[in-house]
Amino acid sequence: MPEIHHEIVTFAGRVQGVGFRYTALQVAKEYDVSGFVTNLPDGRVLLEAEGTPDEVASFVAAVEDRMQGYVKNVDRLKARRAPQFKGFSIK
Repeated sequence: MPEIHHEIVTFAGRVQGVGFRYTALQVAKEYDVSGFVTNLPDGRVLLEAEGTPDEVASFVAAVEDRMQGYVKNVDRLKARRAPQFKGFSIK
């Protein structure tokens, strides 16, 4: 099975209780990406996305842009692996 670009992104700031996950889900519909978004117990939001490098980068940038007043820090871990997701969901 061919490998695909994959990113694990964590957003810190005031990112829970502000519609972050719903916004990420809506933004994902505009890009050819798969994955999920979920709240973490420490107050951050975790987003995992896979697709082409350009699509994933554009998707993450769009989420950051739409939530810019709430996000204080973004950490990204990029890798290549076999595809693991179908569609995009909230967990």
